[in-house]
Amino acid sequence: MTRFVDRGAIVAGYVGVGMAAVIVVSFLLVVPIELAAWLLMPLGGVIIGYYADSRSERQAGPWRRILGDAAWAGLLSAMSFVLLVLLIKGVFFFADDGYRGDVFGGRLDCQPGPACVYARYREADATGLAAGGITDVASFSAAYWRQQVTVGGAVAGLTLAGSLVGGLLFGLARPRDRARPEPTPGPQPG
Repeated sequence: MTRFVDRGAIVAGYVGVGMAAVIVVSFLLVVPIELAAWLLMPLGGVIIGYYADSRSERQAGPWRRILGDAAWAGLLSAMSFVLLVLLIKGVFFFADDGYRGDVFGGRLDCQPGPACVYARYREADATGLAAGGITDVASFSAAYWRQQVTVGGAVAGLTLAGSLVGGLLFGLARPRDRARPEPTPGPQPG
């Protein structure tokens, strides 16, 4: 046991890093269903918060230790979610070459990178962008990354809150250290 968190919570934090990688890569890169990723991140926080205390084999002890274990694992998970999401968003932002597929009208006429992302957004909602003061690639890039950081902060907060909920659930349902009754002797073979 360390001074602030149990060893099991440290291990659970690393499990949370792996869980974050699986969720983000699965739902933002392999099968791009962003809504599934955003819903699974806070739920992953609940699971990892509960797991941190379970892995630490907590049966008794102060609530601050139970919630501290959950918060540690949740913090590692949340930071992993945010870093991986920003990394994948960055790859798509800077590597966009304007390809839309033949069904959607072929390739956009743009310089690869942020200019192509801006062209996509402008094609979808030019008046909305202009109303927001976004009139060129530079203003679009600044607004895009502000939005990504804001969403990342929300995801981190929800994941951390989820881990505290998981710790609370563990604390309410944890096995208690109860004295076990002695088994009563049955008939002895003769």
